[in-house]
Amino acid sequence: MTHSEIMLDYLDEGQIDEAMKEFARALRKDNDATLFSLAEELYSLGFLAQSKRTYERLLEKYPEEDTLKTFLADIAISEGKSDEALNYLSEIEEDSEAYLQSLMVAADLYQTQGMFEVSENKLLTAYKLAPEEEVIQFALGELYFNTKQFSQAIGFYLELIKSGQTELSQVNLVQRLGVSYANSGQFEKAMAYLEQIHLENMDSDTKLQMGLTYLQLNDQQKAIDILYDLKEEDPSYTSLYPILGQALSNENRLNDALLVYQEGLAVDEVNDTLYEQAATVALKLDDEKQAEKYLNKAIDINPDNTGILLQLSNLLVKQERDDEDIKLLEDIKSDGDVDPQIFWNLAISYERLEDYDKAEENYLEAYPYFTNQVDFLRSVIFIFRENGRQEELKDAIKHYLALVPDDQEIIDIQNDINY
Repeated sequence: MTHSEIMLDYLDEGQIDEAMKEFARALRKDNDATLFSLAEELYSLGFLAQSKRTYERLLEKYPEEDTLKTFLADIAISEGKSDEALNYLSEIEEDSEAYLQSLMVAADLYQTQGMFEVSENKLLTAYKLAPEEEVIQFALGELYFNTKQFSQAIGFYLELIKSGQTELSQVNLVQRLGVSYANSGQFEKAMAYLEQIHLENMDSDTKLQMGLTYLQLNDQQKAIDILYDLKEEDPSYTSLYPILGQALSNENRLNDALLVYQEGLAVDEVNDTLYEQAATVALKLDDEKQAEKYLNKAIDINPDNTGILLQLSNLLVKQERDDEDIKLLEDIKSDGDVDPQIFWNLAISYERLEDYDKAEENYLEAYPYFTNQVDFLRSVIFIFRENGRQEELKDAIKHYLALVPDDQEIIDIQNDINY
């Protein structure tokens, strides 16, 4: 047996000290082909330092062997030594047999540094040189998938699957393709691939994606079934709760939806989305007290979420708690680009408190956005008439009567103006 073989046997038995003694002997006595195989084996076992020493010993003997440089660059990347990796790669010329592999290693390096465009350029160069190489197709698919460029990932996964590959590097390509289709909005195609995967072979991310895709396809029951399966398997997977709750709500199973949101909040008590959705369901169940509690919790977590603030404002307006509504909304009104519903809610509250100037100010802010809303137009007509805004009044009446042509009270107001 060679010293390399003896070393690997010792490693297999967990005798590290003896293995390292044999490693030193291998470097001195084993032939180059054996050492090359040893370096590969050590790398796969995670003994990077020993693998590196072996490749360096071989490179001293064969300084023009660029393949050794790619292996050393790869190890340097694993060790976080980017400059060292670049130094090795920069020595490899375009006419080298190892150039293609150097492009792949460089792409990996730039991905670890978050330089995804540079990595993409390296991989595309490699793809032009060897478009049939599956490892390059896979690398491009994974790059686009992980950077959420799903439409571009689809083509590369399709190439691999058409060539007969369904799994590479322990990655299920059918799953990847289905998820990519789903995230590109091609839901029917997504399900054609995702449904090929046996439930027991799906990871949590794929089950969630299937649930979300069924929801998009309006197949609520299938979404509910697979998400309940995911919840039973992995109740700590918090992303499932908003989607499962939505599917149950769509089926009008409101009590079940509220229970799911509560279970989600038990797992993730700082999830403002779950509080907001729970509040929406509580309102549908006419539990305004519970809804308000959830909304206030959501605001405590995310005070800048205007959607939640507006939902609470709608509740305050409904309950005629106008002072509280004004206090809630006036601060965010000054932030600039806000939902026009905020101006409408403020206008209602100011009008009920008989502050007609403030009411008019907010009605005017909201007016361009609600010229097709009957309730808004009817309210604004009386404010404009009260404050003598004749031009705005005429315009509001015109819009209103186009929607409700037989409202005699508004027709009378119009006749008075014309008279």
